[in-house]
Formats: sequence, C-alpha cells, structure tokens
Amino acid sequence: MPTHPQEPDRAASDPGVRVSEGAGSPPRGDLPQPGPPRPEAANGEPGPDAAGPAPTEDEYTTAIQELEDRWRRALADLDNLRKRHARELERERAVERSRTAAAFLPVLDNLELALTHAGADPGAIVEGIRAVRDQAVNVLELLGYPRHAETGVAFDPSRHEVVSVVQDPDAPPGTVVEVLRPGYGDGERQLRPAAVTVAKRE
Repeated sequence: MPTHPQEPDRAASDPGVRVSEGAGSPPRGDLPQPGPPRPEAANGEPGPDAAGPAPTEDEYTTAIQELEDRWRRALADLDNLRKRHARELERERAVERSRTAAAFLPVLDNLELALTHAGADPGAIVEGIRAVRDQAVNVLELLGYPRHAETGVAFDPSRHEVVSVVQDPDAPPGTVVEVLRPGYGDGERQLRPAAVTVAKRE
C-alpha cells in the first residue's frame, strides 16, 4: 500500500498562522511577569532609589569625624610650619647681627689704640682717627651701605635731604654745594639720606 509523505506542520512553519494557546505554547501563567517600573529622574536617568540604599546616620557621622580629624591634622601641621619658620627666621637674624657686630670689632680695636696714644703727636692722632673712620665706612660698604657725601651733583630727593638753600653764584641752581651729614645706602637698602645744602634757583 503506497505511503504518502507527511506534510510539515503549517502552523509551525507558517508565521502567518496563529497557534492556539492549548496547541503548543506554554500557558501565560508560566511567563515571567514584569516587575514595577524603576523610578527615574526627570531627565530620564535612574532616580536616587535606583543607586542603592541611602547612607545611614552612622555612616554620615563617621564621615564627618574623618573630615574633622583631617582638618585638625592640617591645622597642627600649619602651626608647626609657622613655628619652625619663626625659629629659622630668628636664627638667621641672630647670625646676621653677629656677622655685622664682628665686622665692626676691628674698628673698635683701632679706636682703643688711638685713645692709648692720645698723648702723642696730635697730628698722628688725627690721622689715626681718619683711618678708623675710613675703615668704618669700608665696613658699611661691604655690608651693602655705601657712603654718599658728594658735592657738585644734582639734587636727588631719593638720596638727599635738603637742610638749607643758599645763593651760590659758582654753583648751578639745584646742585649740592655742601654735605652736612653723609648718607648711606641706596634705594630700598638706604640707611639714611644725606643732609645737604642746595644752591638756590634764581
């Protein structure tokens, strides 16, 4: 008896044919059910509840304590730095004062030597005092404070202090004709300006 080939199940191969629920598809109760929608922010990103549980009060307290500890340590480090800087600055000042005082010791030695020979020739005493003066001027120049006692130069308000004004036909107006007290230093390193007499402008 001839056999006829079986036709394939049209319902399984034809997408256009609907299959009843009881024929081959699982019941709807077995399908996964969608859960509640996740909260989203207004911009479409997951809301705060989607990131996980909010920190507890103990976690906030711990974080605040850690920040306070770091702040106190920073203040302590800053205070230690300030004290160390103050000590170093005072040490540098002491070294500088010692260096300056030591530079003037030879001047004092020569003054004492001049006083020891005060009964000798007056001319020699004058020469000795002048030599001591020059030595002191040289020490100040080495320390960065040169002496200014020039005459015949133009008046400079940054280097000169006018004590008096005189009429001098031999000097151009506005020039220094006499130095009453020498000045020392220049610019920001000026110890004092020179006290001078200036020729009057006609």
